Amino acid sequence: MITLHRLGHSHHEIHVNPDLILTIDANPDTVISLANGSKLLVSESPAEVAEEVRTYRVDVLSGALRRRRDGEPAQAPSALRLATPESAAAVAKITAEINH
Repeated sequence: MITLHRLGHSHHEIHVNPDLILTIDANPDTVISLANGSKLLVSESPAEVAEEVRTYRVDVLSGALRRRRDGEPAQAPSALRLATPESAAAVAKITAEINH
């Protein structure tokens, strides 16, 4: 997951699965379109969002290559493990707010 901030709520972090991002537009605000049809307005610029996605993917791939080199069995990165009930509830609340 990558961490972004809702537009107008810089103290409010949202965690987004970068694999669900279809497009990032500046209209002039940054609008992220997700594969499920949702749209997110974030305070980061499109370039900053793209850099977060790139960094996330580099981390995932470098971890996989390191484990393969070291002979460790494949394992999901910690960012992809199951969420706590509290964080899952927070994500559900934010998703409901966005979709209404």
